[in-house]
Amino acid sequence: MNFIQHSDLVGQHAFLGASKHAWIHYTDDKLVKAYTNSMAQQRGTELHDFACTCIRLKQHLPKVQRTLNMYVNDALRFNLTPEQPLYFSRNCFGTADAISYDESKKFLRIHDLKTGITAASMEQLQIYTALFCLEYHKNPDQFGMELRIYQKDDIEICTPSSEDIKKIMTTIIRFDEMIEKMKLEG
Repeated sequence: MNFIQHSDLVGQHAFLGASKHAWIHYTDDKLVKAYTNSMAQQRGTELHDFACTCIRLKQHLPKVQRTLNMYVNDALRFNLTPEQPLYFSRNCFGTADAISYDESKKFLRIHDLKTGITAASMEQLQIYTALFCLEYHKNPDQFGMELRIYQKDDIEICTPSSEDIKKIMTTIIRFDEMIEKMKLEG
């Protein structure tokens, strides 16, 4: 049998693919909801890419109280770096949407763009803060910080305690060691 190669599909996944086979049990309404959510995720990815490009090119957006505009303009105003990976180990890393650390002012700022309707959690940004501290050998007792979530045309601001961040750092280290031990034990 000479199978058709479909080289353009290598690495791709169909919405109605066999690896995500639960759809065969969907009702029409559930299919519509799942597909709509999938398109919203794709749109969110594209908006993040657009925001990153605006920030890298230092392109301000019109000053209106819209999530994307506020996020991009604040990232530019505070001189944030977009899409910055933060790494502790192969078991624990992530990418901050926008981040800056001012060594002279001893101040960390992390902003996160949320394009969906699901309520966001500051814990994600606190994990980024812990990863920043671990990667760059910073003590959260020795700098100030502000975390922001941009969602639903509003800004949620949080100033976590250094104790909260140290707790997460300790958990990251402990869980990473446990995972590494499990890897060695097979």
